[in-house]
Amino acid sequence: MPELPEVETTRRGILQFVRQRTIHSVIVREPRLRWPVPADLPKVTAGQQIQTIRRRGKYLLFDLERGAMILHLGMSGSLRVLAASTAPLLHDHVDIVLDSGLCLRFNDPRRFGSLLWTIEDPLTHRLLKTLAPEPLSAKFDGDYLAGAAARRSVAIKQLIMNSQVVVGVGNIYASEALFRAGIRPRRAAGRLRRAEFDALVQAIRAVLRDAIRAGGTTLRDYVNPQGMPGYFRQKLFVYERSGEPCRKCTTPIRHFVQGHRSTYFCPKCQH
Repeated sequence: MPELPEVETTRRGILQFVRQRTIHSVIVREPRLRWPVPADLPKVTAGQQIQTIRRRGKYLLFDLERGAMILHLGMSGSLRVLAASTAPLLHDHVDIVLDSGLCLRFNDPRRFGSLLWTIEDPLTHRLLKTLAPEPLSAKFDGDYLAGAAARRSVAIKQLIMNSQVVVGVGNIYASEALFRAGIRPRRAAGRLRRAEFDALVQAIRAVLRDAIRAGGTTLRDYVNPQGMPGYFRQKLFVYERSGEPCRKCTTPIRHFVQGHRSTYFCPKCQH
């Protein structure tokens, strides 16, 4: 599933092609996504200028002159910049055709993504208004995370993956951040020391920034707007490295299932 770094990579990759461009048309080949694409989307967006694209959590917000499109990549979606004349492939569900002759093409094999429309501030939309702080924002710090964890017995990995606590820290990046912070993923969140919360916040920020610089992580489906995979996988310390030597101490990396998700850690480097 595309996580925060992949969505941010997508935003940065397409921004230069769409900012201040006018929408010529929106072509909807398959409206049956996670939620139906609004039937009037082509009509209400045609002729409008895309002023900018923002990201909130894993949502991309296309700010138009009047209203906004809210796009989510789902589990297998990608958004690519192509010549509008390029023949569509299977699972190319929506084209946003621009006055430049280019289009943004949304491909989603599993159809768990979404493309919605609002005339209100998109941050007040029901899908976004209750989202927790961004992990790269000033609000997300050691004090905040310690407060969210206070007196809670939930495992720390599950806490930082909870979008009601912080958005965008998916399974890969949670495992990697806990390794960098030297914290075992099964530890009860409420039992971490105050300094460990500071270390974990810094590790989360560092791993997300590193992943964004590398263009995200490709494990299966993800490609960036130019159709290239993300290269952060080559820099992973623990994720999907079960049995391989730790890059720091050479102890074999261990794996277990936690909350129905694969978890990886180093038994020596993490305490």
